[in-house]
Amino acid sequence: MIEIDGPFYRVNDPAFEMTVPVWEGYVPETADQADAIVTLPDGTRRYATFMTLGVVSGIMDRWQETGEHLSGRYFSCSGLIIIREPGFASMIAAIRDMIASGDIEHACGLLPPDDEEDAG
Repeated sequence: MIEIDGPFYRVNDPAFEMTVPVWEGYVPETADQADAIVTLPDGTRRYATFMTLGVVSGIMDRWQETGEHLSGRYFSCSGLIIIREPGFASMIAAIRDMIASGDIEHACGLLPPDDEEDAG
C-alpha cells in the first residue's frame, strides 16, 4: 500500500517499509527515479537510489556537454538500483527480490538506526 505521509510516500509491505520523498512532477505509477529509505522488520535501515536506464543515459548525455565525469564517460552513484520499467511497482519488486536473495546487504547502503539519526 502506498500512502502520502507529509513530505514522503510511504510503502508498507510485509517484508519492509519504504519511504520516498515526494518530488514535484513524479507520481508512484511513472516515477523513473527515486531516493528511498528501506526499513526492515528488525529496524535495519538501508538506502537506495532507483533509476531507469533512460535516466542514467540522460544524465551521462548532459555530462557530455558539461564536462563532468570525464564528459559523461562514466556514471557512479552509491546504492544505485537500475530498474527496467518506471514506477514504484518496479522498485518494490526489486526490494522484495533483494531481501529474498540477501542481495540487499550488498546493493543498498546501511543507515544508522532511526533513533541514532534523531539524536545526532
